[in-house]
Amino acid sequence: MTSYDPLYDPDRDAHVGVPQLQQAIDRARKVLAEKSPANIHDRDAMIRAAYSLHYVLHDLIAALDAERGEQS
Repeated sequence: MTSYDPLYDPDRDAHVGVPQLQQAIDRARKVLAEKSPANIHDRDAMIRAAYSLHYVLHDLIAALDAERGEQS
């Protein structure tokens, strides 16, 4: 057991639905655009950016796997 909550826990954070690939790409681009102006010296902004980008990347990989017929 860890003394912190991990960003991702496969037992707790299972995908409920996988977006279509184009939707996942569009969402990733949108979040990148939203988070790119964040102040790198602002700890809270960096945490929010990391959290948001982590989840869109997760969806993007799940969508790519589904497109290729793989299970994540």
